[in-house]
Amino acid sequence: MKIHYTDEKNVQILIALLKENGIKKIVASPGTTNITFVRSMQNDPFFEMYSSVDERSAAYIACGLAAESGEPVVLSCTGATASRNYMPGLTEAYYRKLPILAVTSTQEISKVGHHIAQVLDRSSMPNDVVRHSVQLPLIKDQTDRWNCEIEANNAILELSRHGGGPVHINLTTAYNRSFATENLPKVRVIKRYTQSSVFPTMPEGKVAILVGSHAKMTDDLLNAINHFCDANDAVVFCDHTSGYKGKYRVIHSLSSSQRFSTFDELRPNLLIHIGEITGDYSAGGVIGNTVWRVSEDGELRDTFGKLEHIFEMPEKIFFEHYTNKRYSSEMYIRTCQEHLEKLYNKIPELPFSNLWIGKRIHKLIPENSSVHFAILNSLRSWNFYELPESVDSNSNVGGFGIDGCVSSLLGASLANQDKLYFGIVGDLAFFYDMNSIGNRHVGNNIRILIVNNGKGVEFRNSNNMGAIFGESTDEFIAAGGHFGNKSSTLVKNYSESLGFEYLSASNKTEFEQVYERFLTSQKLEKPILFEVFTNSLDEIQALEDITAIDTSAKIKAKDSIRNVIGENNIRKIKKIIRR
Repeated sequence: MKIHYTDEKNVQILIALLKENGIKKIVASPGTTNITFVRSMQNDPFFEMYSSVDERSAAYIACGLAAESGEPVVLSCTGATASRNYMPGLTEAYYRKLPILAVTSTQEISKVGHHIAQVLDRSSMPNDVVRHSVQLPLIKDQTDRWNCEIEANNAILELSRHGGGPVHINLTTAYNRSFATENLPKVRVIKRYTQSSVFPTMPEGKVAILVGSHAKMTDDLLNAINHFCDANDAVVFCDHTSGYKGKYRVIHSLSSSQRFSTFDELRPNLLIHIGEITGDYSAGGVIGNTVWRVSEDGELRDTFGKLEHIFEMPEKIFFEHYTNKRYSSEMYIRTCQEHLEKLYNKIPELPFSNLWIGKRIHKLIPENSSVHFAILNSLRSWNFYELPESVDSNSNVGGFGIDGCVSSLLGASLANQDKLYFGIVGDLAFFYDMNSIGNRHVGNNIRILIVNNGKGVEFRNSNNMGAIFGESTDEFIAAGGHFGNKSSTLVKNYSESLGFEYLSASNKTEFEQVYERFLTSQKLEKPILFEVFTNSLDEIQALEDITAIDTSAKIKAKDSIRNVIGENNIRKIKKIIRR
């Protein structure tokens, strides 16, 4: 039988990426654990292979070959102490910045520490031996494949980054004896560019920028983004942590969260990703065919699984480079705005909930104030609505925990005593951080709105797996019943004792009677705590309603399901559910 490539998919991906990056020089040492890798390359005339019995010598051979040729060189060794003998040569490569890719083959790393022959722990590397180290696991599913592809790309990119140097890949094998694969898989090649690079050509079609949480934008960056959008008929997809307030801002969540319909006109051909973590889980709904990442850290962050290029440079430099023409139609931004306006006008009357509150007062937040949203329910609820242009907003989406949102609000409020700072917080998040409102530095420029539904309602929403357990979810998963179980006096007495003015509402009528006090732009004598009591069923229903605005699409989806399943089967399923 003719021998081709190994059937081990992680090895296939690595070999394919070596070829795509033009890396062909290999120094191989004998062994069993690296057979699938070595034999596969031996069968491919693309590779220029050399043999060295002694791994210590092999590493120095690679140093000489890399220095003389100016090309990366791959090392391959088996298990046991073979890889240890690479260290002197890799140390030489480290200090000379030579691009040596040391591929050490290994059995499953789960065997480390169990006295299994020839299995060593390679998880920790001396500081001056390699610049970067990755593990390529066996591939059992699509997530493993994505991880393997990304890690292999990352390793290859590090060979030349910041002057270059040696990199380590620990390549897992199952000793698969089959070499029946005739063609290597198609792999995604990720490239990194710096300011001195020749920039790639921007692809044809719609272009959008997606901004995750972002530090306050300078006027120079804001202008650079606006000019870029002018030149490329582009838009800027934002949530309430993005920090961009220019004319091309699009708060996309109302569209991207729709469960029964998609608006393809919002999707770009190219998405330019800047900023850090986004708190909008629906962002995947506006990702196009290709993603370019722009960040001074230059790190490979494949948030959406479509990363093609990394631009390691200031964002301003990137946007200015691609602003080389004038495109005055502004068709993309108008299309987005018209679509979102139509959706907003179709929002049904929502039950009393965080979502209803957001819709009722999002336009009324006082000018030049700041809003801090707790994760997850509060930020998601308010991401459906736009805030006044002069209002800035933040959320602790870095660690993405419920702890500390009130403390962060307090810290921000200390920076400007003349500015109003609003906090929108759920009950669990508030009680987690309630000690902060007793801090002696709390000023009268703080306003806190607590949406108290008596539990972590997030775990009862239909999109959360906790919902499948019904009411029993409240006991331990949603943590219901704590903190006075929606006591009408607990927060009131606590906050008033600490010098807060306390307001409350348990329905829409009561809310209408007091919300203006909470939102007054006047500087009051005391900070305000506004506790709003909702129930989980209304919160759940509100989210269901706002994410299913396009009822015609919902009907079409139901009809499609009926056509596929059939009426008789639907009746049978309903009978089973009733039982």
